[in-house]
Amino acid sequence: MSVLSGFRVAVLATDGFEEAELMKPVEALKEAGASVSIVSLKPGTIQGVQKDKDKGAKISVDHGIQEGEAMDFDGVHLPGGTLNADQLRMVPEVQQFLREMQDAGKPIAAICHAPWQLVSAGLVSGRRLTSYYTVQDDIKNAGGIWIDQPVVIDDNWVTSRKPDDLPGYIDAMISVFSASTICH
Repeated sequence: MSVLSGFRVAVLATDGFEEAELMKPVEALKEAGASVSIVSLKPGTIQGVQKDKDKGAKISVDHGIQEGEAMDFDGVHLPGGTLNADQLRMVPEVQQFLREMQDAGKPIAAICHAPWQLVSAGLVSGRRLTSYYTVQDDIKNAGGIWIDQPVVIDDNWVTSRKPDDLPGYIDAMISVFSASTICH
C-alpha cells in the first residue's frame, strides 16, 4: 500500500506556474499513491514557465477554483512562479480555499513565490516559513517568521525557497501529508 493511498491533493496553479515546482511534486505525490487535481482560475489548460521566463509545459485543469471546495481535499500544494503566485494571491476564492484548509488543520505545502498566497489569505502571522528571498519582506510585514533554509516545517505547513530545493521539499511534503490525521 502506498503511503498516500486515498489522499486527495489540490494543486492551485494558473498561467505562469514554475514548471519544475508543479511537475516534480505532482509526479512524486502520484508515485506515493495520492490523487492529485489541478485547480485553477479557468477551465482548459494552463501554461507553465521555466526559470520564470521561458515557456514550459501546458497542463490540463481538473477543476475551477469556484468548484474546488477545500473539504474535497486532504492537502494542498502551491507551486511557485512569480506570475502564477501574484495572480492567485488576489483571488478571493483562492484566499478562502486556503483559509478553509488551514481552519481544518489540513497540510499546506508552498514553494518559491507561493507563500504570497498565504500572506494574502491572512495566514502567516506567527508562522515560521521560507520562500524565495524576494518574498521575505512580505512575510515579515504580515507577522511571519522568515527563515533562510531549504525547507521549513511548521506544524501542518511545509515551505521551500526555490527549484534547487525540490528534493528536500518533496520529501518533507510527503512526510507531512502522510502524517496528517486526515490521511485515510
